[in-house]
Amino acid sequence: MSTDIELAVNGVRQRVSVGDDDLLLEVLRRIGHTSVREGCGVGACGACTVLADGHSVSSCLARAVRYDRVPLTTADGLPEDDDVVEEFVAAAAMQCGYCIPGFVLMGHELLAENPAPSRAEIAAHLEGNICRCGTYQEICTAIEATAQRRQAERQRRSA
Repeated sequence: MSTDIELAVNGVRQRVSVGDDDLLLEVLRRIGHTSVREGCGVGACGACTVLADGHSVSSCLARAVRYDRVPLTTADGLPEDDDVVEEFVAAAAMQCGYCIPGFVLMGHELLAENPAPSRAEIAAHLEGNICRCGTYQEICTAIEATAQRRQAERQRRSA
């Protein structure tokens, strides 16, 4: 059985036909969102992370039909000058890059919830993401630097 839903991905609404068991990951890939990647297929690595209304979702486990009209964000939809991405680059927080979209989105989620996380809070928030290249310290540094950058911008605006 097939159902028509409206996916709202990165601010663009698109009608798609999905089966009851179609995974959000599969549907997003089918409509061209290549930053959403399958790593483990069991929700344990974070490569498939998307933000659904600002909250992280393992799209390899999520049924697409549940996300009808829910605002979704993938790394494809981030602006070119995204501050988290810029800090990942500055911190050399990537080698192969396969896992990075999920880490970047997790960074956005964390900073929306906690604008000044400690290093331990960053590490705890990223616990469900796996980087096979081992750039965890650089990833934490990038998120920490983004938090500091945003704090400096807030202070500059309020001055």
